[in-house]
Amino acid sequence: MLKAILLSIVFPSVLAAQTGKLDIWWVDVEGGAATLIVTPTGESFLIDTGNPGERDAARIFDVATRQAGLRKIDALFTTHYHGDHVGGAPALSKLIPITKYYDHGDSVEPEGSGGKPWIAYKSVAAGNRSPVKPGQVIQLREVKLDVVSSAGKVLSKPINGGGPNPFCDGAIQKDIDKSENGQSAGLLLTYGKFKFFDIGDLTWDREMMLACPVNKVGAVTLLQATHHGFFNDASGAPALYNALKPVVVVVNNAPKKGLQPSAYELISKLPGVEGVWQLHEAVDSDKAHNTAEQKIANPGSEDQGHWVKATVAKDGSFTLTNSRNQFSETYQSR
Repeated sequence: MLKAILLSIVFPSVLAAQTGKLDIWWVDVEGGAATLIVTPTGESFLIDTGNPGERDAARIFDVATRQAGLRKIDALFTTHYHGDHVGGAPALSKLIPITKYYDHGDSVEPEGSGGKPWIAYKSVAAGNRSPVKPGQVIQLREVKLDVVSSAGKVLSKPINGGGPNPFCDGAIQKDIDKSENGQSAGLLLTYGKFKFFDIGDLTWDREMMLACPVNKVGAVTLLQATHHGFFNDASGAPALYNALKPVVVVVNNAPKKGLQPSAYELISKLPGVEGVWQLHEAVDSDKAHNTAEQKIANPGSEDQGHWVKATVAKDGSFTLTNSRNQFSETYQSR
C-alpha cells in the first residue's frame, strides 16, 4: 500500500520532468544583464541582476514569479561586479530568497567602478558564495553548465567537440584587459542538443584565448552577444564567434549601449545564423543595422521593460517569443 502511495506521488513529478521544457528569459534591465533560466524540473538559475535600485530587481521578480511561477531563486551566477550586472542583487534578495551565489572571486576593482556594487553584493552573499573556475561543471537535473571563463582564465582544454579553428588565421589580438570585464565568469549550458553560451562582458583578449589556436567551446545553438552586443569593440573577436556558429543570437543591449553598426554586421553574418533578437532598438543605427522590428522587444528610446523568452523542447527545437507583440519564431538545434 505504501509503495502504491509513493508511486502516485513520484510518478507525476517524473512525468513532468520528462515532458517539461527549458525556459530562458532575457529580462530588460536597460543595458545591464539579467538572464533567468528555469530547467524542465523547475530549478532556477539567474545570471546577473541588472542595475542598482528597485526597478531592475522588480522586473526580475515579476518574471520569476508571474512568468516562471518561482518562489525562490536556487542560484545566482554573477559574471562580474560592474553595477549593470550585479547592482540589482541587494534589492532582489529582499524580494525573493536566493539560495546560492556563484561568482569569479573577489573584485579586481575594489576602489573603482566595480567597488560599491561589489561591497553590496559581498554583504548579501556572505556565507553562501562559491567562486567558480574554468573547467568546473555545475550539474542541474537534465541541464549541465560548464564554466568556460572566470577570474581572467579560460578553459585549458576544448569541450563540446571544439578543435582547430581556421578563423584564427590573421585574427587581430588586443591588449590584456585588467578591469572587471576581463574577469567575467562565463558558461556553456547544455540541454540535449541545445547549447546556450553566455560569457558576460568578457573581453577580446580572453575571447581570443577561448578561440585560438583551438576553439575550446565548440559550436553553440544560442549565443547571448557578449558585452551587450560587443560594446565599443572591447569584445567581439570574430575568430571566436565565427567558430561558434550560433543558430540564434540574443542581444541584451540598450537604446544607446551596445550593437554599434560594426557589431551588427558581425552578428548578422555569422556562419549559419538564422535569427537575431534584440532587447532594444539601437537608436543610433539605421534599420540596416537592427534586426527586424518584430524581433525587437523595446523599440525606440522608451523604457518599456519588455522581455524575450526562449522555450526549448527535449528534441532540440526551440521557440523565441517577444513579450511586446507575442511574435514568435521556432528554430532547430543542429
